Amino acid sequence: MKVAIVVQRYGAEMNGGAELHARYIAERLARHHDIRVFTTCARDYVTWANELPAGPDDVNGVAVERFPVVHERDTRTFGRLSDRVFEHVHSIADELKWLDAEGPTSPSLRRHLESVRDRFDVFIFFSYRYWHAYHGMRATDRKAMLVPTAERDPAIGLSLFPPVFRAARAIMFNSFEERAMIRHAAGTDDLRGAVVGVGSDVPETTDANRFRQEFGINGPFAIYVGRIDENKGCPELFQNFQAYAARMRGQLQLVLIGKTLLPIPKHPRIHHLGFLTDRQKFDAMAAAAVLIMPSYFESLSMVALEAWALGKPVLANGRCDVLKGQAIRSNAGLYYESYGEFAEALDAIVSTPSLAQTLGRNGAAYFTRHYAWPVIERKYLETLDRIAREGPASRPMDPLPGFFARRRSELPAARNVLSRIPSGPSLS
Repeated sequence: MKVAIVVQRYGAEMNGGAELHARYIAERLARHHDIRVFTTCARDYVTWANELPAGPDDVNGVAVERFPVVHERDTRTFGRLSDRVFEHVHSIADELKWLDAEGPTSPSLRRHLESVRDRFDVFIFFSYRYWHAYHGMRATDRKAMLVPTAERDPAIGLSLFPPVFRAARAIMFNSFEERAMIRHAAGTDDLRGAVVGVGSDVPETTDANRFRQEFGINGPFAIYVGRIDENKGCPELFQNFQAYAARMRGQLQLVLIGKTLLPIPKHPRIHHLGFLTDRQKFDAMAAAAVLIMPSYFESLSMVALEAWALGKPVLANGRCDVLKGQAIRSNAGLYYESYGEFAEALDAIVSTPSLAQTLGRNGAAYFTRHYAWPVIERKYLETLDRIAREGPASRPMDPLPGFFARRRSELPAARNVLSRIPSGPSLS
């Protein structure tokens, strides 16, 4: 099959979120099918500035073609439009303006997808909420698959997206919680696809002592890996850990790995190491006593899966449905919803080796059963095989309303729509 993968950014140096997810899937599927990636010239997900050259490229043996973004994101305009559609009655036109403000807006990418539509058997779009996915799926209607990477935030309540969900040839969900949320948002359980997630290239061997010697970290520590910003729950993590360090026994440290968008507290037991190579990251995780995931919004935590693959317990924010559900289903992590629960759960893990070892063993088994690459590849290949047998869908995507209907302010605030979507982990 000829398969196109369409994602907002793409590159070997982009090591997190949907972009890394897309690269992993592209490289794995390239072993079985003819794969080409279509993306933008952006490197930065905040500005969408054109930093990479337009045209063909090759990333780890996969053909890539980049298209320019017509404008960078204006954070003030995007914030104003977000308030409009998330908090107030609004119109379809308002939502389309919000989508353009969020970006990455690339009409040349959309035109190219439309022009090559007949040359590909299927187009796999990553990240439902961005301009490239919404307009690209309309341009490739009846041939579009979707990896939504949806989080429980107000964007899921916008009226633009239910027709996209319903028209997708298949939706590759990251978690059972994401599937339940999208089904409710789409107004139907009749969404074809599978709960898949993504694997990870976890090394066969790691060296905890090598990490300790390289960075001078002695004694037990908890680790956080990922972007250090407000949406990932890092301010609350800093507050909780500093209170824990002041009140609880022991000398547990906190090691932070990743790019920071926030000031790091000046605390003798908090160490920010910045961006590390994959080898250094996995050595650090092997040396850690526990991984802490404080995020409020996740569609799937790749770093939690990596910790479980290494046999490490996870302490997760229980106010994130996905993290809570994963902790319960795996029986490999604890979760918290207050400082008291954070402190007691963290202390239980670091002071009770038998508990930490049992959680770690459960995590390793859970990763192998559900997230090892052979499992992920099989689900994708089975879905692609089904689409190949069926051919293009017979029913097109619902069209956008006409000029006047688009401008009629009658849509409810997206946050109100979100509040009516059931929450909590999906355990059935």
